[in-house]
Amino acid sequence: MFSASKLTPEQKDALKQWAAEGASMSDLQRHLKEDFGHTLTYMDTRFLILDLGIELMETPKPEQKKEEKPALVPTGYVTTTMDSLTLPGAMVSGKVTFSDGETGVWMLDQTGRPGLDPDTAGYRPTQEDIMAFQTQLRDLIQKSGL
Repeated sequence: MFSASKLTPEQKDALKQWAAEGASMSDLQRHLKEDFGHTLTYMDTRFLILDLGIELMETPKPEQKKEEKPALVPTGYVTTTMDSLTLPGAMVSGKVTFSDGETGVWMLDQTGRPGLDPDTAGYRPTQEDIMAFQTQLRDLIQKSGL
């Protein structure tokens, strides 16, 4: 473990100056090695900085843009597909896109009870869309031989 007592007062002042200029922990570690010949681990560098009372400047993180969902495209009709790999606990599952562009995942459990998980929380399809979905679902299941 490296001790602050191994540094001269000038070296300590230089570390404080670099930190005041915005140097990061890795920058200080590199200066210790290149300028003073002291090879320290990251943890030793961290302890040294704490021992010397050096405060590092935090660089502001760039703002991350929120991922925007693509605009829903109303198609005017309902499309239903069946998954080739069924969801766990389901007898059959798939995806549905309603006439207003909203999408969701559907499934039938082992007892034949239907389930619908819309991608938008709280979404409720229209009665016409539900009827079209049920018709397409029945046709898909009959075609699959279940």
